[in-house]
Amino acid sequence: MLNKMKTIFKKALRNALVYCTVIVSFSACVNKDEFFELPDRGGIDARIWSNEGAIQMLLDGTYRLIMPEFPYQYTINQYGIHLASDENYFSGTEAWARRAIGVNGVLTNNDVRYVATKYQGSNVGDNRYFDIARCNNAIKGIPTGTLPKAAQDKLLGQFYALRAMAYFELTRIYGGVPLVLEPQDPDNITASGRAKAVDCINAIVNDLDSAMVKLNGVSWADATERGKINRAAAAALKAKVLLYWASPQFNPVNDPQHPYDASRWQRAFVANKEAYDICVASGRRLMTNYATIFQTEGTANTEAIIVRSYSSTLERRGHNVESRIRPASEGGSPNDAYFATTKLLNAYPMRDGRPIQGHPDYDATLFWRNRDPRFEATIAYNGSNWKLSGNNNRRQWTYANALNESGNRGVYCKRFSSPDLSASAVNYTSNIGGSGMDWIELRFAEVILNYAECANETGDMVLAKTLVREIRRRAGIIEGAAGNDFGLGLATTTEQMRELITNERMVEFAFEAKRHHDLRRLRRMHTLTGTIEGIQIATKTTALRTHLETINPTTGLRNRDTLNINVRSTYLFYFNPHTVVIPGGNGPFSVPEYHYFYTFHNQFMNSSPLLEHTIGWEGGTFDPLK
Repeated sequence: MLNKMKTIFKKALRNALVYCTVIVSFSACVNKDEFFELPDRGGIDARIWSNEGAIQMLLDGTYRLIMPEFPYQYTINQYGIHLASDENYFSGTEAWARRAIGVNGVLTNNDVRYVATKYQGSNVGDNRYFDIARCNNAIKGIPTGTLPKAAQDKLLGQFYALRAMAYFELTRIYGGVPLVLEPQDPDNITASGRAKAVDCINAIVNDLDSAMVKLNGVSWADATERGKINRAAAAALKAKVLLYWASPQFNPVNDPQHPYDASRWQRAFVANKEAYDICVASGRRLMTNYATIFQTEGTANTEAIIVRSYSSTLERRGHNVESRIRPASEGGSPNDAYFATTKLLNAYPMRDGRPIQGHPDYDATLFWRNRDPRFEATIAYNGSNWKLSGNNNRRQWTYANALNESGNRGVYCKRFSSPDLSASAVNYTSNIGGSGMDWIELRFAEVILNYAECANETGDMVLAKTLVREIRRRAGIIEGAAGNDFGLGLATTTEQMRELITNERMVEFAFEAKRHHDLRRLRRMHTLTGTIEGIQIATKTTALRTHLETINPTTGLRNRDTLNINVRSTYLFYFNPHTVVIPGGNGPFSVPEYHYFYTFHNQFMNSSPLLEHTIGWEGGTFDPLK
């Protein structure tokens, strides 16, 4: 039976991929001789829609292609462009990212490749429209099968949500895109131009509404179904989509070409309140310990809402983040994507929630003292404690040329490390190994901050502060003196609260690949000034470095491992204050405003006379907001 099911599925999938979603597929199909040899050019084998196992195989493959991955796995082409921000050093050293922020030339029409050059999408990011075609076929076909309605709804709800996820990714990158919601018949393909942005957003919301209805009451077994989308996930994603639609990227202020629409914020507020309430009712809540959010998997993680599940033992189900994040002394090969910029380091407030600027307790030399506890949970600084390989007392040294280290980086990122994983198990090779840590694409903290932003923009600062207070209390920020209120007392206007929430997002989601999209969503990318900067630390002399690295015969430890770095005079006896470093050949940020919406690759454009390039780009005539 299983072999028969696989045969049916493979035939159906082969035929399904013929149904290319937009005209780009037509230009590829008609040039292939085998196209004319297909015995069935009229439709998918109908038997697949009555076989739940076959549909599940199609669904599993669709999840693999559409569900976002652990960030910084691929830092070239489209991936590097969309990870560039002011958060990490990678943005100043990786060529594609440097072009995206304007410090190494300017992006051209062929530099953004979500729907670029491949005829058939078999790898993540090859062509989103082939991923969408999978969803279109399932949404059309499943109701024609003989499965019970409950089984159909569980499958359909997931396909609706995945299609919405794919279209949301395209829309927030390009603005209006070709909108195809039906399978395409290769004998009668309908050429598609770019739909209006509002039509794309409405289609995405409609899909998520359908998903919420069909997944109502559905729960998944954690051991075998982790990562499947449920009603809370669909609601949270819908709320996020409408937050984007209300935000300046899609709803600019003082732009006569695109009148500001305040009603979008009210619509977003309603959706975000609903998402918050649904998540709470389903048991979603903030994890107690910020430091262990990503280290906790399965039902024990009450914060995770949309998850991509990984494994260190199943072939091709892992990632190499553990290697990219760990220092050389622990088997790692640290990557610039996890090297914090000075902008990120300075974004963390003090322990009482107030910013470092002008704070009486801030010491620029001992910059880690008295900070928001998320700093300690995220940043490994010179002499800090960082449990790795099961060693609770391990200290991380980041000074230049430190023994057994490499890269001369002044800080490391702790957030996605696995404390008990041995150094010998760090590398992801032959498609297995590494940590297998799951990627949390959307967590309850984001639902809270999205809701807070909508509350603030609709005039309810009291609610906005109540929500942000949840985040800061979990972080370990103290309430402080009367009137401080976890640092929230400083915000007395909508504008001030907006700035506070924006900074809160940068801190809360550090290295979660959200900063780039926040900068674009808020139309702040083109306002960035200065350059990408990191820090380095050095010992006062070579002799002192030798002394620090010498094992003390009395304690059995290196002298540096008994050093009290929180005593200023002691620290400065051995180390110079940190210095700022800038990637070689790096210039200041220079992001054109038209980059808030990219344009399509020329090969995609050449497939149909109805497609237009985006205004601002070479040959651009299409307004992405109309």
